[in-house]
Order: sequence, then structure tokens, then C-alpha cells
Amino acid sequence: MSGIITKVSGPLVMAEGLADANVSDVVRVGAQRLIGEILNMTGDTASIQVYEETAGLGPGANVETTGMPMSVELGPGMLDNIYDGIQRPLPEMRALTGDSITRGTDVPALNREKKWYFNPVAEPGAHVTAGDVLGTVQETSAILHKIMVPVGIEGEVLSVETGEHVVTDVIAVVRDKKGAEHKLTMIQRWPVRIARPYLRKYVPSRPMNSGQRIIDTMFPIAKGGTAAVPGPFGSGKTVVQHQLAKWSDVDIVIYIGCGERGNEMTDVLMEFPELKDPRNGEPLMKRTVLIANTSDMPVAAREASIYTGITIAEYFRDMGYDVAVLADSTSRWAEALREMSGRLEEMPGEEGYPAYLASRLAQFYERAGVVECLGAGDRQGSVTAIGAVSPPGGDISEPVAQATMRIVKVFWALDSSLAYARHFPAINWLTSYSLYMETLRPWYTQQFGEAYMQNRERAMHILQEESELQEIVRLVGQDALSPADRLTMETAKMIREDFLQQNAFVDEDAYSSYAKQFRLLDLVLRYDVLCRDALHKGADTEKLFAVSAREKIGRAKMADPKNFEGEYDAIEALMKREIEEAAAGGEEA
Repeated sequence: MSGIITKVSGPLVMAEGLADANVSDVVRVGAQRLIGEILNMTGDTASIQVYEETAGLGPGANVETTGMPMSVELGPGMLDNIYDGIQRPLPEMRALTGDSITRGTDVPALNREKKWYFNPVAEPGAHVTAGDVLGTVQETSAILHKIMVPVGIEGEVLSVETGEHVVTDVIAVVRDKKGAEHKLTMIQRWPVRIARPYLRKYVPSRPMNSGQRIIDTMFPIAKGGTAAVPGPFGSGKTVVQHQLAKWSDVDIVIYIGCGERGNEMTDVLMEFPELKDPRNGEPLMKRTVLIANTSDMPVAAREASIYTGITIAEYFRDMGYDVAVLADSTSRWAEALREMSGRLEEMPGEEGYPAYLASRLAQFYERAGVVECLGAGDRQGSVTAIGAVSPPGGDISEPVAQATMRIVKVFWALDSSLAYARHFPAINWLTSYSLYMETLRPWYTQQFGEAYMQNRERAMHILQEESELQEIVRLVGQDALSPADRLTMETAKMIREDFLQQNAFVDEDAYSSYAKQFRLLDLVLRYDVLCRDALHKGADTEKLFAVSAREKIGRAKMADPKNFEGEYDAIEALMKREIEEAAAGGEEA
């Protein structure tokens, strides 16, 4: 079915004569057959957002509808690949058109020529339902790709083909109850704006170990949880997401560069292929999908890139994998919504954003979670959604940051003053929070006992006390503080510099296991307890702060991860002896 363009306004195209078309249908626009999607219908007139540059397009040009909603291709070949916002493979497009993307270029998302070895799991005669695994493909050295029965198909397996196949080959035939035969390939198609189904959803109960101490100990996120990383320019949002991508104990990472500057995305594209997976030493890209839609790419495709990424994540979740979706940044995505809303002449909300901004954000984040997958086998998978927020000037009172705060359960507030002081990760411990603390408490208690959470609460209390004492110091100076308050300030400084601060470029410090985090914080707090006992016995604060163990605690985070226990035991013994000597000197005095 075809219609005629009546108006072109940037990425928005109006066309009439499409009475039988539906909202969300994909259309081909103009002689170059540009890709577009119908946003709304008024009679036979359709409002279409075009995902490519519309320069040169004018009234009278033809529009054809495909009758299909905006969908992605799911199958082997997605990992170790780079896509644009509407799932066009950028390496293949570059080989085809050069460094600049030519309009109207149509390249399939999955390589139609590469052969994969399909190893069947289901046997002829078996009864299968949606989500059941038909067979497996070793997609990369890190990930075994499970070929599943598509949603909506149930019946008896008539045949299964083993051996090497391209993704379009028929690898199984299933006959349903009505006798119809379905020829299944390795490709599934799924509409990006519709969440993939599952059997049931669970409350997240396991933390996602990121190796970053301020995250894992102070503000943890659960696998299947949601988090936001707000912060001004230069505060380290992208680096935090790089660290999460590299070190998090998830199976697959989906990184969405949504509307960020071209140079930032270039850094990602250059660095990710060179990063080594700490699990197996292979390139990190072997379990990563990159979606690049920079600020100089068409604005409409930026809006679609978020949905493309989360749909790919749900597909791998359905195989039983833990997946992390890193969106950088949802602010740029919201700006794309605002531009399209303005061109559609919709009533603007706060700061010009559409009134449905909060509901669209919620639609993205609610697709995260821990689920029991469709099909047999009791598979559980999770999608953890982490979105960077880039409020203008770092003002988190603006609509995108506020709407995000109402939805997500973890808020890692980046602080430019910490970044300028070279304190990284620059997460402000006074304004950040995690609402998963109570649901994760049983896991921490089971793994490390009650002491882990007690130490965390003590550390947070000391940091809050320091914030209050700093007000006094600014007014009357540090000499006016009591010895106990001076010790609080010193302990808080140790927590900040020796525990929370981390160096991503030093191998021993870039990643900390839970055990190392627990012992390191316990060492700092043990110093605080011993010093308070010594103060009661009359010890001098200057002597307590000058003990040689104090310097060793400062370097303890650089301890070899394989031998940190022995080193920490030695520091603790030295610290105890030196502080006891200082206390004894105080008693004699």
C-alpha cells in the first residue's frame, strides 16, 4: 500500500492515502526508500518519523508501508558487532558505502553468508512450546547461543537439521495442532516497542558485582535492577559505564551510545575491542553488543536505539543469561522525544518535553528484571538497566533526572567537585542511594555474616558525621574540635581516600572482590575502634594519626588480590601493637 507525501519537517513526514496502515508500521519513504515509522494516524493521513536524513525529500514523493512494526532481527551474529539505532551493522555498511553512511542503504542486521554450526538439542517427535531450545550455536568463545522456538509456535518437531548453516536456512520443522507446518530458521523478528514475554517475574535478590567499592558496598544494584548515573559534563559517567561493562559479573553487555558526542562514542568503539574479559582473557567484545547512535546521526533513530538495545537484551535473557544494558544517555534520548513531539505540534510539558516523558522512561526501565524464561528447563535470566543522565549544568531538578529518580531504585549521583579533585569514581556518598539494601541484606549476611552490613552502616554514619563537622571546621577551624571529633574526621578521610577512591588504571585497584572490600573497610573501621579506646586512655591524637600502620592502610587497596588476606592480617597486627603503645604512653603521662 502506498501514499503521497504532503509535508516534510525535518525527520517528520506527513503522508496521505494510507488509510489501511497502522500506527508503528515501518514505511519506505521517497525514491531512496528511506526507513520510517508511523507515529500516529488521522484518517488516511500518517505522521511518519524518518530514521535517516530527509534533505531533498518533498511533497509528492511516494510512501510505501511494509505492514510490519519496527522490529529487530535476533539470532547468531549479534555479539561482537556494532549497530546503529535501527540495527544496521555499521562495519558492513562501512565496507559497502565508505566512511559516510549513504541514505537508503539497506543491509540485513544478521550476516546472511556466515555459516554457523547448529547442534540440535530437540529430537524429531518431541513436543515443543515457545521458548524451548531447539539447538545451540557457539556464537563466540564466551557465549553459547541457544536457538529457541519463536513465540506463538507450539507443536511436534518433524525434523531437525544438524551441521553448518547460514541464519536463513531451515533448521527445524514444527507441526502445530491444526496440522500447519512451520519452517524455523535461526532468525527471530521481534517488535522493539513490545516487551518479550516470560513465565513470571521475581524480586531481585542477588547483587551485581561491579568490583567498584562505592557501588558494591555502599550503593549496590541487584541483578535485574534499575539504576541511574546522573552527572554534569566531565564527571565520569562514561568511565563508570566502561567499568561496569568490563567488570560486572553478567554474561552479556549491551552498550547503547544514544545521542552522545561522536568523540565519546569513538573512544568506546576503539577501547572496547581492545579490552580483555577478566573472566577468560578473550576480547570483551565477544560478549558485547554496541549500538552507536551519536548526536550527529538522525535524531529519530536515537529514540529507537533504546528500544533496540533492550529488545536484544531480553532475547539473551530468554536464554537464561544475565544481561546488563548500559544506556548513555537517556537525556539525549529524551531530547529526541522532545524534538519529535514539537514537530508533531503536541502540547509541551515542563521545559518543552512531552507530557508522556515519564511514562516512556518507565516503559524502558520496567523491561528490566529477573524472570523465569518461557519453555522447559527452569531457566532464569535477568536484565539490569543502567542509564546515564546528562542534566544541563548538572542540575538534577530538571525533568529527565526527576522522572528517572521516581522510577529507578539506585541513584549514583556523580559530583563535579569530586571529579575536579581527581576522586574517582566521583559518586557522591551523601546524595546517592540504593533501595535494594533490604532485599540484598540476606545475601550479604549469608556470604559474609552480619558484619558486612554493620560495617557499611558504620561507614555511612561516619561520612555523614564528617559532613556536619566540616560546617564547624569552616567556621572556627579544626583546632576547636574535640579529640573524638578529630578522629571522626580522620577516619572519614581514610574511608574516602583509602576505600571509596579507586584507580581504574591500576590492575590491583581497578577491581575489588567482595572479600577484599569487606576486609579493607573492616581494617579502616578497626583503626577507628582501637584509636577511640586509646583516646579514653589518654593517648595523643597526633601520635595515633602518625602510626606507621596508618600509611600501610592507605596502600592496602593496592594489595595483590591473590594474597591480600595475609597482608591485611600483618597490617592489623602492626596497627594494634602501635596503637596499644600509644595508649600506654598516654596512661603513663
